[in-house]
Amino acid sequence: MKNLAETARLMLADHKGLLAMDESTGTCDKRFAKAGIPQTEEARRRYRELILTTPGLAECVSGVILYDETIRQAQADGTPFLKIVGAAGIIPGIKVDTGAKDLAGCPGEKITEGLDGLRERLHDYFAMGARFAKWRAVIGLGDGLPTHACIDANAHALARYAALCQEAGLVPVVEPEVLMDGDHSLARCQRATERALRAVFDQLSVQNVALDGMILKPNMVLPGLNCPVQPTAEEVADATVETLRRVVPVETAGIAFLSGGQSGELASARLNAMNAKFTAPSAAAPWPLGFSFARAIQQPALQIWAGKDANGEAAQSALLHRAQCNSAARRGRYSPAMEVSGS
Repeated sequence: MKNLAETARLMLADHKGLLAMDESTGTCDKRFAKAGIPQTEEARRRYRELILTTPGLAECVSGVILYDETIRQAQADGTPFLKIVGAAGIIPGIKVDTGAKDLAGCPGEKITEGLDGLRERLHDYFAMGARFAKWRAVIGLGDGLPTHACIDANAHALARYAALCQEAGLVPVVEPEVLMDGDHSLARCQRATERALRAVFDQLSVQNVALDGMILKPNMVLPGLNCPVQPTAEEVADATVETLRRVVPVETAGIAFLSGGQSGELASARLNAMNAKFTAPSAAAPWPLGFSFARAIQQPALQIWAGKDANGEAAQSALLHRAQCNSAARRGRYSPAMEVSGS
């Protein structure tokens, strides 16, 4: 447990965060299709090589979340991706759930699967070099949703996953995501997020999960994408940290927010508002407030690369820029001027 706590600490140390590059093959191929990139294993390998070999990435990113395909891949010269990550001082992690499926008896809701055989898979991933794992649960808002059944089922699965991770020597990243889809208000998202987090921490306690050896990856408290009233970054920061302070124990090693479909600029601005107001010197938030972004870091790079090696350097520059913006946001020093200057 001492090793788990130290790994969890390092995952959010020095104003760094996590880069989520754990898209499933299907999700990655959909994004490639939109960008006009061939949907092949080799194209996915080349894109992931581009990300992992970005110069200076380790200055802003402490860990990367990989997918099963990715953790087994290598760059063109045969060097395994895990060796590249380790040489850069970045901690490798792995997505271990098998996706969200329809929840029986609860129309419109999902349960994340993957517990069958998880113990063995976790031991295999640890032997390969992974030091943390991720499991995502999705909570949708709608008429009468979310139900207690959906929240409780996903909280139980998250807690069982987390306990198995710690048994295997892996830090669990626990991700209960209240989705942005819909027209719900900020207040409704806040209520749903609090319900979900309360259930998750109740189940983590039941399963004897050590909180100082895990990272919580929650959504920011946000209105639906179609809500006519969109709050300021400061209002998002207030609602999010207020919710976390109500239900997240101080022993938790850290918070690494998901981006959940936000633009890179909005995600950085909202993370910045939280850190500017609630972390040192005020220390109103007892845990580090970090990031675990996917599209909010990757999307500009993917669009620039477009499957063409000639665009690689420009794509890496765009990726590094977004990572730098988020590292600045962890210090409360991000500014929209960084988007104009590119610095």
